[in-house]
Amino acid sequence: MASEKRTIVLTGASDGIGAIAARALSGPSTNLILVGRSPQKLAPIAAETGATSFTADFADLAQVRDLAAQISGSVESIDVLMNNAGGTFDHKDRTADGHEPNFQINHLAPFLLTHLLRDRLAAAGSSLVLNTASVGNLAGSVDFDDLDFEKRRALALRPYGTAKLMNIQFTRGISQRWSDDKIYSAAVHPGPAATSFGRDSRFVGLAYRSPITRLVTITPEQGAAPLIALAERGADPSVNGVYFSRHKPNGLENRQAHDQKLIDGLWEKSAELTGLN
Repeated sequence: MASEKRTIVLTGASDGIGAIAARALSGPSTNLILVGRSPQKLAPIAAETGATSFTADFADLAQVRDLAAQISGSVESIDVLMNNAGGTFDHKDRTADGHEPNFQINHLAPFLLTHLLRDRLAAAGSSLVLNTASVGNLAGSVDFDDLDFEKRRALALRPYGTAKLMNIQFTRGISQRWSDDKIYSAAVHPGPAATSFGRDSRFVGLAYRSPITRLVTITPEQGAAPLIALAERGADPSVNGVYFSRHKPNGLENRQAHDQKLIDGLWEKSAELTGLN
């Protein structure tokens, strides 16, 4: 069983809502492990919160495997895994593994990390995997013949929205497959927080930082609040498989989000692409 001190692993912790969540979740009752891409940006957050920190670039799956080994070597169990790392990326770029970056960084990398940490999640007695998704899932479309957008037109937010749709499908996959180990999973749309989101995509970055957009965005603190609340709630079976739109369960979802063939197919394809089967 887990000790009284909870272990929380939070990716994407070096800025934005991740850094705010790190500050809020830190404390004497929490063993906090933070993950970021930039050691320079992550170091002050880790120092401020007293957390253990590891760096990894999710555009390189070898780094994700190393990260999982480092985390597993530092803890015996994990109570909450917060898959928060991600963003919007230029679909024309390719990762070190040859994938479309929205697909790999937002989906494949956390899929791999979560699987490699499954034994630590199970060791907690009951645990929660929390995936940061987005209302952008409505713009997504999962096509197993073109997961890397080599054939389809990658209009506007479609590659990002597709990856966020996959986050919800992955959440459902965990809820269906791992509940016997009392590993539960939820997905959450934090809201349109005014952060550095979109910095890696010229189109989205310009749109997100326009004066008009600022009128409809919420503060980073407001954006982090649903993640913090769900992390503090922890391994609650009632959230298992649920997609939250901020604090409200059952947010607006793409019709593919509940398609069982797609949920199963994505799980199998992702396992194949990450070398898990």
